[in-house]
Amino acid sequence: MIYLKAILSLAGLGAVFGIMLGLAAKKFAVESDPRIEKITGVLPGANCGGCGYPGCSGLASAIVGGSAPVDGCPVGGQAVADKIAGIMGIQAVHARERQVARVMCGGGADKASSRFAYIGIKDCRAAELVSGGPKACTFGCLGFGTCVKACPFGAIEMGSDGLPVIDEIKCTGCGKCIAACPRGIIALVPVSKRTHVLCRSHARGAEVRKVCKVGCIGCGICVKTCPNSAIVLEDNLARIIPDKCDNCGKCIEKCPTKCITMANESDSRVAVEAGVGASGRPSTRNEDSAGCCVAK
Repeated sequence: MIYLKAILSLAGLGAVFGIMLGLAAKKFAVESDPRIEKITGVLPGANCGGCGYPGCSGLASAIVGGSAPVDGCPVGGQAVADKIAGIMGIQAVHARERQVARVMCGGGADKASSRFAYIGIKDCRAAELVSGGPKACTFGCLGFGTCVKACPFGAIEMGSDGLPVIDEIKCTGCGKCIAACPRGIIALVPVSKRTHVLCRSHARGAEVRKVCKVGCIGCGICVKTCPNSAIVLEDNLARIIPDKCDNCGKCIEKCPTKCITMANESDSRVAVEAGVGASGRPSTRNEDSAGCCVAK
C-alpha cells in the first residue's frame, strides 16, 4: 500500500510538471520564420561549411537574418542563388565567380628531396609533427593525402606522382582541404585565373635550389616580364595578383625554374585553353611535377 501511494504521488507530480513545462513552452516559444525551412530545402544539404556557417540551416538562418547574401552557398552556385532570391522576394543577383581549390606546390620526388624516410601514420598532420616532416622543403606538400580524406565531395585524389589532383568538376570550393592542409599549400582561386606560382617557399634562392628544382628562387624576372604588373615579389616569393593577370603566359616563358605554370596546360592528359571562364568546368590536374615525401 505504501509503495502504491508513492508511485501515485510520483505519477501525479510528473503530470503536474509535464503540464507546467508544456504551458511554459507555448508561452515562451519563439516562432521560426518559415523562409528558413524553405531556404534550407533548396540548399544542397552538403553541410560542408564552405559558406562559413554551421551547415545549410545555419546559412539559411543567416540569409533570412540579413547577415549572409543569397549567393552565400559556394556549392549551389547561380541556380540555388536564384531560388533563394525568389524565396526572399528580392531580385536575383549574379553569383560570384566560382572558386576552386588548386595545389600551389610543384615539388615532387624527382624534383624535391627528402630528409628521411617517414614510416608513421599516413597523414600530413602526423608527419608534420615528426621533426617538421620528411620533406627537405619545409613549405611544400607532404603528400600523405590528408586533403583527400577531408574532401566531402570526392574531388581530390592522389596522383601517381604523389601530389594531390583536384577535379574542378567536383570541386565546390568549400575549403575543407585548405583547413586540413598543415602546410597551407592549397588555395581557393577564381576558376578563370589559371596562371599560378606553384611554390610556397620563402627561403632564399640558394636554399631553395638545394631542396627543390622547381621552387621559386625570388629572382624577380617574372615581375619585370609581366606587362600588366600582375606579379609582385614578397619575402623571396613571387605572387600573382589575380585581378591584374590575363593569363598571357609571358611569365611562364621566362621563369628559370618553371615554377610558374598554366593550370592544366602542363598535363598532356588534360588540356584547357588559357582564360577559361567561370562557366567552364574542366578538370584541374596539377601534375606538372612528381610527388613529395619519397625518401632519397
